Amino acid sequence: MDGARTPGAGEAERLLQERTADLQRVKAEYDNYRTRVRRDRMAVREIAVANVLTALLPVVDAVDRTCAHEPLTPGLKDIRDTLWTQLGSLGLRGFGEEGEPFDPACHEAVVHRAVPGAQRLVCAEILRPGYRVGDRLLRPAYVAVTGPP
Repeated sequence: MDGARTPGAGEAERLLQERTADLQRVKAEYDNYRTRVRRDRMAVREIAVANVLTALLPVVDAVDRTCAHEPLTPGLKDIRDTLWTQLGSLGLRGFGEEGEPFDPACHEAVVHRAVPGAQRLVCAEILRPGYRVGDRLLRPAYVAVTGPP
């Protein structure tokens, strides 16, 4: 043989290229599907965690109020610390500091005290802390603000 192809060899080569392209397409679709499923699972997990954390915020408030108004016994301290450790491991973060600039995206002003000459609104008192998990706002911080009239 001098290396010439038989008439069926060209057809076989064409079919091989078609099947290879089909397999590459199916593999790409499957990879996209796996990525989409992984992303969807993460989104469902994040929503579930946010829902559980939102449901637990009244418990957090009750523990914080109790710690603020009762003597901090070793048992109460252990409850508070364990609660915050577990909630922190799920990504719960509190926010709201006195003196920080007022941000309507994450603060809710329930009291406004006018201060002549003030240039901007500032959180003067945190009435109820706000919480977020990741970038998701679970509850805005209720604040008293001071600023321009």
